[in-house]
Amino acid sequence: MNSVKVCLILTLCLSFVSCQNSQKEKQEQPVAKEKLVEIKDGYYKEWYPGKKQLKYEGELNEKGAREGKWNFYSAKGNLQSFTFYVGGKKNGHSVVKYPNGKIHYYGQYQDDQMIGEWVTYDEKGRKTVNNFNP
Repeated sequence: MNSVKVCLILTLCLSFVSCQNSQKEKQEQPVAKEKLVEIKDGYYKEWYPGKKQLKYEGELNEKGAREGKWNFYSAKGNLQSFTFYVGGKKNGHSVVKYPNGKIHYYGQYQDDQMIGEWVTYDEKGRKTVNNFNP
């Protein structure tokens, strides 16, 4: 009778250990990386994880630098900001919004430098104006 108990206990122990090993093997399998950046015909798109919503989009020049209007979207799909680029540098108008869609600030860039009048609104809508000289 004792030998039957010992065999039963050994069988249960071996079953338990083998189940644990198979669970570890399942957990340790590498997860395929999600491709969140797509560049096609000089047009760049970057997605949020899950690839349901676009995050950034814009054109690239022949050197791979940002060119023209670039848009940034919130995870909910709302246009959060846009900025114009020439040769990879900010050049032109830029607008940034709060998550609620109201304007946070806007102004102009020249060679990556803020120039001219920049207008900022706090979350209550109070306006502040700053001037930048190149």
